[in-house]
Amino acid sequence: MNSVSPSSAQYVGESAETKGGHFGHVADGNRNEGEPDEVDRLKTKLMSAWNNVKYGWSVKSKTSFNKTSPLYLLGHSYLFNREDEVERFSLAFASRLWLTYRKDFAPLDGAGLTSDCGWGCMLRSGQMLLAQGLLTHLMPSGWQWPDSPPLTDVDFEFLRPRSPSKTLGGVVSIPSLSSFSSSSSNSSSSSSSSSAPGPPPQAPPKRAPRPAGDPRTEALHRKLVSWFGDHPGAPFGLHQMVALGRSAGRRAGDWYGPSVVAHILRKAVATTTEVQNLTVYVAQDCTVYKEDVVHACEGEGDSSWQSVIILVPVRLGGETLNPTYIQCVKNILKLDCCIGIIGGKPKHSLFFIGFQDEQLLYLDPHYCQPLVDATQSNFSLESFHCTSPRKMSVSRMDPSCTIGFYARSKKDFESLCSAVEEALSSSKEKYPIFTFVDRGSQDFRLDEPHEAPPSHILPPNPMARSKKRGSSDDFVLL
Repeated sequence: MNSVSPSSAQYVGESAETKGGHFGHVADGNRNEGEPDEVDRLKTKLMSAWNNVKYGWSVKSKTSFNKTSPLYLLGHSYLFNREDEVERFSLAFASRLWLTYRKDFAPLDGAGLTSDCGWGCMLRSGQMLLAQGLLTHLMPSGWQWPDSPPLTDVDFEFLRPRSPSKTLGGVVSIPSLSSFSSSSSNSSSSSSSSSAPGPPPQAPPKRAPRPAGDPRTEALHRKLVSWFGDHPGAPFGLHQMVALGRSAGRRAGDWYGPSVVAHILRKAVATTTEVQNLTVYVAQDCTVYKEDVVHACEGEGDSSWQSVIILVPVRLGGETLNPTYIQCVKNILKLDCCIGIIGGKPKHSLFFIGFQDEQLLYLDPHYCQPLVDATQSNFSLESFHCTSPRKMSVSRMDPSCTIGFYARSKKDFESLCSAVEEALSSSKEKYPIFTFVDRGSQDFRLDEPHEAPPSHILPPNPMARSKKRGSSDDFVLL
């Protein structure tokens, strides 16, 4: 599965080809440098495909969306019964920051690793959660990347002919959303050959021109992306994440749970001077202590309010997801104060940002891309934005996850508490996913990662549980 675009395998391959030694191939002295032969190109494509399968990507041609059910993406709904709705969704999805495995970066301290392939997926998901919070905090309301390319590998039902058997001349090819890319495209849909005369080929739908982005806003967008660059100086880059994880007993190459990552993100924001007027609060034992949040946002002797990202590590069942929590998860993703959920499926971290029906919409970090030097003034942004949305059944969701929220002001925080409590009330379980209490944590405050799940959702037989290692151990240590 290729989430940048159908040509992203070439993007990965070009890096390997230019290095010349990716496959141990010795250059032919009779061939001009920088002009690999067809064998090299084939090897590169095969190796790129193998790496993507190896690191968790599934082979899937298209993701289908139906036109009768709304899709929710970070608090906004889309109904795919019109082309302009597809364009609106395309802009919103492709504007999210997508942070994936990278290779060939500077060695990580204490480990010497130059790639996070195979172990850094939860850190990448955490980066995406923080990135969404920073987009909400710093960018203008409703910002979307005007240069985002069209979606690829998607199938919207409204583009299909209602009854292929009734069309004149047989089968009409179904255009994918990539045909929306630009009016300058010379490609057109073609009809299959048939003895009966078919309808004339129709030009692909044209995407309405997008307004040019504000230069200052786009400069801020680029700066924000650079903060997640894979070099030691980036405040939210992998090198900094790994360094902060040492206090939680994690090293490069280890598995990171969503709770540990939540505390790493809190420390990363607290230690940087790049981001102003923002704090991160991590809930304790599935409880958000409102007094603690207010204290953190007001600061010492300062009446001004800092915006806040609230991270809530939870466990939604024992070995597998408790089905009674599914509606709660969907209700939370409907809220505009929600900035996403880091979790995934067993042994496979994902960043959930929405849903349609019983399918979760996600961004997947399991795609190995070459290093992009984000210290350069005009580095490419393409590989930091995904154009291939993917879905999975909500029932496959791993029970260990961290839910993120954002509140800009004190009034927003009060509204957040009310909205989230209402969303949580849909569960038929005796205990909600997490709770809000008015007081502070007092003597129960925990400043370090706490991986133990709440006692009321432990498996019925803890002794039996300890004898059997579950897939969720990759996310949370019980």
